[in-house]
Amino acid sequence: MAVGLASARFVLEKRIYRKRETMTAFVKSSTFSTRLVQSKIMGPNPLKLTEELLQNQSIEPGSVVLDLGSGSGITSCLLAREYGLVTYAVDLWSEPGDNMRFFEDMGLTNRKVCPLKADASQGLPFATEFFDAVVSIDSYNYFGRDPLYLGTKLLPYVKHGAMLHLAIPGMVRDCHHDLPKELLVSWTPEQLEYMHDMRWWRAMIEQTEGVRIVGMYELSCHREAWADWVACDNEYAAGDRVAVEAGALDYLNTIAIHLVRL
Repeated sequence: MAVGLASARFVLEKRIYRKRETMTAFVKSSTFSTRLVQSKIMGPNPLKLTEELLQNQSIEPGSVVLDLGSGSGITSCLLAREYGLVTYAVDLWSEPGDNMRFFEDMGLTNRKVCPLKADASQGLPFATEFFDAVVSIDSYNYFGRDPLYLGTKLLPYVKHGAMLHLAIPGMVRDCHHDLPKELLVSWTPEQLEYMHDMRWWRAMIEQTEGVRIVGMYELSCHREAWADWVACDNEYAAGDRVAVEAGALDYLNTIAIHLVRL
């Protein structure tokens, strides 16, 4: 039995890492224990996605940063603790009190990171031009598919000349008209509608005045981040694992988008 399980895991890991490119060392992400990461993540490892996304990006320590769609707060902890950023952790579904207790356990005060509950699609409770930068990991696709969202609900809170860094779950090529069976074993067509390819996102963002795309590409840690997620022992990871084992990652990617507010 043990041999069979080991063999199955080898096949899964081989499938996940197929065509894998050279990865980031993930020095900052590695400061979090595997046990903690597995208890906090809600999808492909957001620490690794964040670290690769911010590679070669300049955000000065002490900058005021919005972590938009911060979930359980682990990316906010990374930004505050490892990058030295004053971080506002904004999420609709997590409880600020729970996240603040987590931050305090990690040695962070509310002078370093502040959790808030807010619906990003309705705008944010901040002054105009409040943020020096925005980071959004694995969440922008839930509210950013509205062509009016970026210009009316997010940009007003960002300083002119400031950067927005997005890591968005996407598709290698849009295939909503003919969804592969490998995707449908875990997700419905309605769930997959939240995912689109780079061409789709470029067309969406270019409708917005006052912002310019300065970079758009696939994150090379995509498969590694997924491998970390499906190794978790919870029902959501187990449900996604079925599609991964079927080869779903051949059709999916994680899209990095860097924008500047003009």
